[in-house]
Amino acid sequence: MDTYSTHLFIQLLTMSPSEIWVVFPIGILVIILLLGASAFMSGSELSFFSLTPQQLLNCRSSATKADRGIAELLDNPNKLLATILIMNNLVNVSIATLSNYLMLGVIDEQNGQGLEVVILTMLVTVLIVFFGEVMPKVIAGQKSFLVARFASGPMTFLNSVLTPFSWILMQMGALIEKLIKKEGYKVSVDELHEALEMTTNSDETSMEEKEILKGIVNFGTISAKQIMRSRIDISAFDINMNFAQLVESINHTGYSRVPIYRDNLDKIEGILYIKDILPYLQQESDFDWRSIIRKDTYFIPQNKKIDDLMRDFQSKRVHMAVVVDEYGGTCGLITLEDIIEEIIGEINDEFDTKDLAFDKVDSSNYTFEGRTSIHDFCKLLGIDSHYFNEVKGESESLAGLLLELFGRMPRVGEKKRYRDFIFTVMTTDRKRINTVKITLKSSKSEGNR
Repeated sequence: MDTYSTHLFIQLLTMSPSEIWVVFPIGILVIILLLGASAFMSGSELSFFSLTPQQLLNCRSSATKADRGIAELLDNPNKLLATILIMNNLVNVSIATLSNYLMLGVIDEQNGQGLEVVILTMLVTVLIVFFGEVMPKVIAGQKSFLVARFASGPMTFLNSVLTPFSWILMQMGALIEKLIKKEGYKVSVDELHEALEMTTNSDETSMEEKEILKGIVNFGTISAKQIMRSRIDISAFDINMNFAQLVESINHTGYSRVPIYRDNLDKIEGILYIKDILPYLQQESDFDWRSIIRKDTYFIPQNKKIDDLMRDFQSKRVHMAVVVDEYGGTCGLITLEDIIEEIIGEINDEFDTKDLAFDKVDSSNYTFEGRTSIHDFCKLLGIDSHYFNEVKGESESLAGLLLELFGRMPRVGEKKRYRDFIFTVMTTDRKRINTVKITLKSSKSEGNR
């Protein structure tokens, strides 16, 4: 609001209601100017605070005075916001006061009553909301940098002039925040997923980048039990093997680290690093290789989160941990590579064979090995990792999930539906489900409930 408009506004306030008709058009003009000032403030607020970090960085290194002004204003965003709020509320209150004063003169002459005041209130509200808030913010949202550059000069001046008032406002806000003792906002994983979907829903973000971001979001919620290699799939060597048998077994496995057990997997003696064997390859069968077993085996519980495990691996300088149940029995094995794969996806080197645990028949049908973990199944099909939490019980594999769904050992060909999936048992042995067919519920195939 310029000096001339302010002078007119004061003059109007000092006039009697009967004199209002004389300057009524001027009063309307002042209201229009005030609406413009309100729009300027609202648009400035959105434009300044919607600039990207890259745009702000460009402003700091720019030779243009307006751009540098943007960076200087945003060096103290709380003060800038206080200045905008003070001016915006001052302008909006002035609009309401002047409109009411002009209307009172008309009402008095016409002997009007409360209905006119209600109509005036509604009209002023609509004008302020639409022209002073909605429209400028829509424009500023589309052209945020241009609007911020245009507003840089005036806002720098106002930011300086209103420093005493903005300081008081900031101090009051800090005091209230201190009294309330506001705790940090805890963001749930679901909220992070929703935010991730909104922010990555563009052609600029590749599918690989989205998967990495999802892996980071889920990282702190995944337990060792969900991604470990189960007991039945562990490659381990008996400590009673002679050296020739050991070397032959190493050639068949291809792993760089192998657990060594005595009698059974519940009695892990240590971890054998294959590189430690290399200097002794020329030794005879009776060579005592047990002396090079590393005894400092790292045992962890099933429910340990992999973000904590990652830190433990770093601090202890180990790459492998044995997962044990509540009774101390071995239930699985987890490596550093397994953890990293949860973020960046599968890691395959030149010695890995492409041994996928599933086969895609068509867009609606898949076949999976029963030992496939539920966690991996959810990742492969792009569904939430907690999708089966209500029915899986303590199971972490597809075979275990089906046992929970059936409540018994199913026969070959039996089907079970759960939500969007139909599970068909393909092959079994006496104690284990080997292969499962998965059919999406959207297909015409129907299964038994």
